[in-house]
Amino acid sequence: MALFLLFVVFSLSCVKGVELKNSSLPSCDFPAIYNFGDSNSDTGGISAAFQPIPSPYGDGFFHKPSGRDSDGRVILDFIAEKLNLPYLSAYLNSLGTNYKHGANFATGGSTIRRQNETIFEYGISPFSLDIQIVQFNQFKTRTKLLYQEAKNSVERSKLPVPEEFSKALYTFDIGQNDLSVGFRKMNFDQIRVSMPDIVNQLASAVKNIYQQGGRSFWIHNTGPIGCLPVNQFYKHNLPVGYLDQYGCVNDHNVMAVEFNKQLKDRVVKMRTELPEAAITYVDVYAAKYGLISNTKNEVHLQRCYFDIYRTRSQTFR
Repeated sequence: MALFLLFVVFSLSCVKGVELKNSSLPSCDFPAIYNFGDSNSDTGGISAAFQPIPSPYGDGFFHKPSGRDSDGRVILDFIAEKLNLPYLSAYLNSLGTNYKHGANFATGGSTIRRQNETIFEYGISPFSLDIQIVQFNQFKTRTKLLYQEAKNSVERSKLPVPEEFSKALYTFDIGQNDLSVGFRKMNFDQIRVSMPDIVNQLASAVKNIYQQGGRSFWIHNTGPIGCLPVNQFYKHNLPVGYLDQYGCVNDHNVMAVEFNKQLKDRVVKMRTELPEAAITYVDVYAAKYGLISNTKNEVHLQRCYFDIYRTRSQTFR
């Protein structure tokens, strides 16, 4: 997984480019990142709101629990490193935070659509995407006021500069849990019917930020959810064809591919709706599934994923 994360940020040349065709493009210069998502990018939100994520999570890099559902860094951490920015503080964390260079509204278990269940049932976070946007709106209003009331540079040192919200990078990595809920509660036809509403709600979140001056957006599609080990925890005597040749649940990945197609189409449509925005659609599915299907060929991976992220990350103005 660490190799995949490195290749994600290889593609983070300037979001305002027309196409990520080579590594000679100028580097981006964003003063801040504001992230919305689930456990794929949570840097401490769900740990602050509920029970802290314990060791061995975090041990591989931070050498202690870090609020991440990972043995080390998550994709967002690598993006921050690539942009020479500090790791993002979780919005929900009240201790040791610094928001000068952005904030992270993601929480593990978050969905795009609100779900009628609690985190204690199936791990679904109460902080769905619409709530994360409400939190961002409040954050922006409150920090602007605090910045204006600050008496000296020390008081301003951990607050975002109000003028930099329009220059920030806004990242979205969410949608996987909407499919997970669907697999538990719906048949596949019902899941397909729900997809347009899911992607439209994500588009509404992007539009909300655009209307407030945000212009640079980085949107991950969902990964091959059928390859998550949890899918087989309670499954026994699987029928022939249930898994593909790499041990992934076929039907779940089919749904993920369909979701990603609709998400990509919606991003293309937003290109017209938001003419001043630069929107980058990142094909996380291709990279993760490629890693899973090529685990024995590390040299091939190193060449393959640089090419994937040069050609599959599509940027729109």
